[in-house]
Amino acid sequence: MSTPLVADPHRAREGGAERVAVEVAVGVLVRDDGAFLLTSRPVGKAYAGYWEFPGGKVESGESIEQALRRELQEEIGITISSAEPWRVEMVDYPHALVRLNFCKVHAWTGELVMREAQHYAWQQLPVEVHPVLPGTLPVLDWFAQERAYEGATLSGAPRVDSTGANG
Repeated sequence: MSTPLVADPHRAREGGAERVAVEVAVGVLVRDDGAFLLTSRPVGKAYAGYWEFPGGKVESGESIEQALRRELQEEIGITISSAEPWRVEMVDYPHALVRLNFCKVHAWTGELVMREAQHYAWQQLPVEVHPVLPGTLPVLDWFAQERAYEGATLSGAPRVDSTGANG
Protein backbone atom coordinates (compact mmCIF):
# COMPACT_ATOMS: atom_id res chain seq x y z
CA MET A 1 0.00 0.00 0.00
CA SER A 2 1.35 3.41 -0.93
CA THR A 3 1.34 6.68 0.96
CA PRO A 4 -2.15 7.60 2.20
CA LEU A 5 -4.30 9.85 0.04
CA VAL A 6 -4.66 13.08 2.04
CA ALA A 7 -8.12 14.62 1.77
CA ASP A 8 -8.40 18.35 2.47
CA PRO A 9 -4.69 18.66 3.28
CA HIS A 10 -5.00 22.17 4.72
CA ARG A 11 -7.42 21.12 7.49
CA ALA A 12 -6.26 19.93 10.92
CA ARG A 13 -6.40 16.20 11.65
CA GLU A 14 -8.65 15.17 14.57
CA GLY A 15 -6.65 13.01 16.96
CA GLY A 16 -3.29 14.21 15.68
CA ALA A 17 -0.53 12.19 14.07
CA GLU A 18 -0.90 9.17 16.38
CA ARG A 19 -4.41 8.15 15.36
CA VAL A 20 -5.12 4.56 14.41
CA ALA A 21 -6.60 3.62 11.05
CA VAL A 22 -10.26 2.59 11.05
CA GLU A 23 -10.94 -0.52 8.94
CA VAL A 24 -13.77 0.04 6.47
CA ALA A 25 -15.41 -2.51 4.15
CA VAL A 26 -16.52 -0.96 0.86
CA GLY A 27 -18.82 -2.55 -1.70
CA VAL A 28 -18.25 -1.82 -5.37
CA LEU A 29 -21.50 -3.15 -6.83
CA VAL A 30 -21.14 -3.75 -10.56
CA ARG A 31 -24.04 -4.64 -12.86
CA ASP A 32 -23.70 -6.80 -15.99
CA ASP A 33 -23.64 -3.65 -18.15
CA GLY A 34 -20.60 -2.36 -16.20
CA ALA A 35 -22.50 0.35 -14.32
CA PHE A 36 -21.47 0.75 -10.68
CA LEU A 37 -23.47 1.99 -7.70
CA LEU A 38 -22.67 5.22 -5.89
CA THR A 39 -24.61 6.48 -2.87
CA SER A 40 -24.63 9.90 -1.24
CA ARG A 41 -23.41 10.34 2.32
CA PRO A 42 -26.31 11.00 4.70
CA VAL A 43 -27.00 14.28 6.46
CA GLY A 44 -25.20 14.42 9.81
CA LYS A 45 -22.12 12.48 8.67
CA ALA A 46 -18.77 13.95 7.64
CA TYR A 47 -18.83 14.93 3.96
CA ALA A 48 -22.65 14.79 3.88
CA GLY A 49 -23.92 14.87 0.30
CA TYR A 50 -20.69 13.56 -1.23
CA TRP A 51 -20.96 10.45 -3.42
CA GLU A 52 -19.19 7.23 -2.47
CA PHE A 53 -19.35 3.47 -2.72
CA PRO A 54 -21.51 2.02 0.09
CA GLY A 55 -20.01 0.28 3.11
CA GLY A 56 -18.90 0.99 6.64
CA LYS A 57 -16.73 0.24 9.62
CA VAL A 58 -15.56 -3.27 10.38
CA GLU A 59 -16.72 -4.27 13.87
CA SER A 60 -14.53 -6.21 16.29
CA GLY A 61 -14.35 -9.88 15.30
CA GLU A 62 -15.75 -9.35 11.79
CA SER A 63 -14.01 -10.21 8.54
CA ILE A 64 -14.12 -7.65 5.73
CA GLU A 65 -16.78 -9.72 3.93
CA GLN A 66 -18.90 -10.11 7.08
CA ALA A 67 -18.75 -6.36 7.70
CA LEU A 68 -19.63 -5.61 4.09
CA ARG A 69 -22.54 -8.04 4.16
CA ARG A 70 -23.89 -6.38 7.35
CA GLU A 71 -23.32 -2.81 6.17
CA LEU A 72 -24.99 -3.30 2.78
CA GLN A 73 -28.02 -4.87 4.45
CA GLU A 74 -28.21 -2.01 7.00
CA GLU A 75 -27.56 0.84 4.54
CA ILE A 76 -29.16 -0.18 1.26
CA GLY A 77 -31.26 -3.27 1.99
CA ILE A 78 -29.52 -5.86 -0.17
CA THR A 79 -27.95 -9.23 0.57
CA ILE A 80 -24.75 -9.95 -1.31
CA SER A 81 -23.89 -13.40 -2.65
CA SER A 82 -20.14 -12.90 -2.25
CA ALA A 83 -17.53 -10.18 -2.20
CA GLU A 84 -14.33 -10.32 -4.22
CA PRO A 85 -11.49 -8.52 -2.40
CA TRP A 86 -10.12 -6.01 -4.88
CA ARG A 87 -7.86 -3.26 -3.57
CA VAL A 88 -7.00 -1.44 -0.34
CA GLU A 89 -6.48 2.31 -0.09
CA MET A 90 -5.52 4.35 2.97
CA VAL A 91 -7.18 7.78 3.13
CA ASP A 92 -6.32 10.47 5.66
CA TYR A 93 -9.46 12.56 6.18
CA PRO A 94 -9.51 15.42 8.70
CA HIS A 95 -12.01 13.48 10.85
CA ALA A 96 -10.46 9.98 10.52
CA LEU A 97 -7.68 7.88 9.07
CA VAL A 98 -9.37 5.02 7.19
CA ARG A 99 -8.20 1.86 5.48
CA LEU A 100 -10.72 1.27 2.72
CA ASN A 101 -11.03 -2.40 1.79
CA PHE A 102 -12.70 -2.32 -1.63
CA CYS A 103 -14.56 -5.47 -2.67
CA LYS A 104 -16.28 -6.03 -5.99
CA VAL A 105 -19.80 -7.39 -5.73
CA HIS A 106 -21.43 -8.82 -8.86
CA ALA A 107 -24.44 -10.63 -7.38
CA TRP A 108 -26.98 -9.64 -4.74
CA THR A 109 -30.62 -10.08 -3.87
CA GLY A 110 -33.22 -7.58 -2.75
CA GLU A 111 -34.27 -4.17 -3.96
CA LEU A 112 -32.23 -1.08 -3.18
CA VAL A 113 -33.72 0.74 -0.20
CA MET A 114 -31.86 3.82 1.02
CA ARG A 115 -32.27 3.29 4.77
CA GLU A 116 -30.29 6.40 5.77
CA ALA A 117 -32.23 8.79 3.50
CA GLN A 118 -29.31 8.89 1.09
CA HIS A 119 -29.57 8.92 -2.71
CA TYR A 120 -28.18 6.41 -5.18
CA ALA A 121 -27.11 6.46 -8.80
CA TRP A 122 -25.86 3.80 -11.21
CA GLN A 123 -22.88 5.34 -12.99
CA GLN A 124 -20.47 4.71 -15.85
CA LEU A 125 -17.30 6.65 -16.65
CA PRO A 126 -17.30 9.60 -16.64
CA VAL A 127 -19.24 9.86 -13.38
CA GLU A 128 -22.08 12.39 -13.60
CA VAL A 129 -22.79 12.93 -9.86
CA HIS A 130 -20.91 15.52 -7.80
CA PRO A 131 -19.19 16.03 -5.44
CA VAL A 132 -17.36 12.70 -5.16
CA LEU A 133 -15.71 11.69 -1.88
CA PRO A 134 -11.89 11.78 -2.12
CA GLY A 135 -11.61 8.09 -1.19
CA THR A 136 -13.80 7.22 -4.19
CA LEU A 137 -11.53 8.88 -6.75
CA PRO A 138 -8.88 6.11 -6.89
CA VAL A 139 -11.61 3.57 -7.71
CA LEU A 140 -12.65 5.59 -10.73
CA ASP A 141 -9.04 5.51 -11.92
CA TRP A 142 -8.87 1.73 -11.35
CA PHE A 143 -12.04 1.29 -13.42
CA ALA A 144 -10.52 3.45 -16.17
CA GLN A 145 -7.39 1.27 -16.20
CA GLU A 146 -9.36 -2.00 -16.24
CA ARG A 147 -11.68 -0.79 -18.98
CA ALA A 148 -8.99 0.91 -21.08
CA TYR A 149 -11.04 4.10 -20.67
CA GLU A 150 -9.26 7.28 -21.66
CA GLY A 151 -10.55 10.65 -20.59
CA ALA A 152 -11.82 12.34 -17.45
CA THR A 153 -13.36 10.02 -14.89
CA LEU A 154 -15.59 12.84 -13.64
CA SER A 155 -17.96 14.74 -15.89
CA GLY A 156 -18.30 18.50 -15.66
CA ALA A 157 -16.66 19.27 -12.34
CA PRO A 158 -12.91 19.79 -11.97
CA ARG A 159 -11.18 17.01 -10.10
CA VAL A 160 -9.28 17.93 -6.97
CA ASP A 161 -6.36 15.65 -6.20
CA SER A 162 -4.87 14.85 -2.80
CA THR A 163 -2.74 18.00 -2.84
CA GLY A 164 -5.74 20.24 -3.41
CA ALA A 165 -4.74 21.04 -7.01
CA ASN A 166 -7.23 20.80 -9.84
CA GLY A 167 -6.61 17.96 -12.24
